[in-house]
Amino acid sequence: MNIKKIGIAAAAIVLIAIVAFLLTGNKKEQKVTYTTAKVERQNIENTVTATGTIEPVTSVTVGTQVSGIVSKLYVDYNSVVKKGQVIAELDKTNLISELNTAKANLSSAQSTLNYEKTNFGRYKTLYQKGLVSADDYENARLSYDKARQQVVSAKENVQKAQTNLGYATITSPIDGVVLSKSVEEGQTVAASFNTPELFTIAQDLTDMRVIADIDEADIGGVKEGQRVTFTVDAFPDDLFEGEVTQVRQQATTESNVVTYEVVISAPNKDLKLKPGLTANVTIFTLEKKNVTAVPAKALRFTPNETLLQEGQTIADCKGDHKVWTLENNVFKAHAVEIGTTNGTTTEITGGIKEGTEVLIDFNIMGGNEAEGQDQQARNPFMPKPRDNKKNNQKK
Repeated sequence: MNIKKIGIAAAAIVLIAIVAFLLTGNKKEQKVTYTTAKVERQNIENTVTATGTIEPVTSVTVGTQVSGIVSKLYVDYNSVVKKGQVIAELDKTNLISELNTAKANLSSAQSTLNYEKTNFGRYKTLYQKGLVSADDYENARLSYDKARQQVVSAKENVQKAQTNLGYATITSPIDGVVLSKSVEEGQTVAASFNTPELFTIAQDLTDMRVIADIDEADIGGVKEGQRVTFTVDAFPDDLFEGEVTQVRQQATTESNVVTYEVVISAPNKDLKLKPGLTANVTIFTLEKKNVTAVPAKALRFTPNETLLQEGQTIADCKGDHKVWTLENNVFKAHAVEIGTTNGTTTEITGGIKEGTEVLIDFNIMGGNEAEGQDQQARNPFMPKPRDNKKNNQKK
């Protein structure tokens, strides 16, 4: 009986030892390490990206105000033209005929006026002598007034016919380059309801611009004068530069997406940029060069008392913004003044010397896991990833 009890007691002791080993014997000592960054000179930037279309700053569509057949074309695509240069002519046969008819009508009206003027003079003299009635006198005066009005109308018709004849000779309104041609010789153009487009002329292809569509979420940071870089697929290795010259107020809505047009200058001295190219635009909404800065994570770091190693202490201070250093086992807080930030990097305007190493994160090393300050924010109830090493050993 005693032997049986001794065996049971011995088995219990072994079981307790196994459990204790499983609970404590396989546990490795945890080690806390810290990541640091220097307070140093950096560039702080924030950008907005978009796409746009390249176009000339000044372009004019040349049309015609009269209908007719295109009899002559003097320019073609890419032709260089001067202001006032004849670039096309319409057939003038009908227009000349209309002018001649208007001139004949004017001559007839002028003859009628001369007669009515003389006739009115006679009736006026007779009326003053009492030889004609007042009714006859008034009729003569009325005929004279009508004749004068007919002359005025006939002169206007002559002027209109001369103007229309002038419209048959089409000239360039500006110095520039012909970008497009919409007609050929012999083609009939009709100007009944609108002005037919014949040519598009760009004033200066060395001075281009980009019209970019900026999303409503980004437009608040875009201002005139901001630096811009852009690329085009035609020259993927070239980086072009410009600046924002205009932020247009009118919004465009397409598929429930609201955008605003932003005009960007695009100097084009080497004529690489062509109208219609798609530009991939980067607008620098924030730019500060060579300022003292730290990673923004440094301002979010706070030492954890539960992770202090033997001999380590914390020396805190008052301040709205702090960074921490670790020297001689002391976590020391430094109240700092901050300036511009882009969310990743923050400018430091005072409170700590340039070159100082500040803490930005920690890592807990132990077993097969490493945990940092940023990692602690994850849900503790989420399952942990599989231990691939153990799985491989089982295989």
